[in-house]
Amino acid sequence: QRKNPFSGDDRLASKPAHTHRGDPTYGRPPEGSRTEQRGKDAHSHVGKEVEELCLIIRRTGEVGEDGHVSVTFGQLFETYVTISNKVVGILLRARKHGLVHFEGEMLWQGKDDDVVITLL
Repeated sequence: QRKNPFSGDDRLASKPAHTHRGDPTYGRPPEGSRTEQRGKDAHSHVGKEVEELCLIIRRTGEVGEDGHVSVTFGQLFETYVTISNKVVGILLRARKHGLVHFEGEMLWQGKDDDVVITLL
């Protein structure tokens, strides 16, 4: 049954019952839906936070011999935590996009304060 008989929403009738992994729409919200818009808004917001993090690294860090700006995690944490409590998640996103480099999978306050974060 492709449409709920108790729903007045006709959009459900045109939606395919099942999608498969090979389908380009698999795991994606329907085009033009509010869910798709919320996803785009969230992506934009995180992108702005990554840009802000890079600016803070540039402002608080020191230029090394290789020309890259570096800062320790402890120093960055103390500066950035007043702006956002998501500093580690934003750092991971920035590394995923090739904007920063640091050793290790995850950074922990206190334990990893001496880890150097380099702005690429």
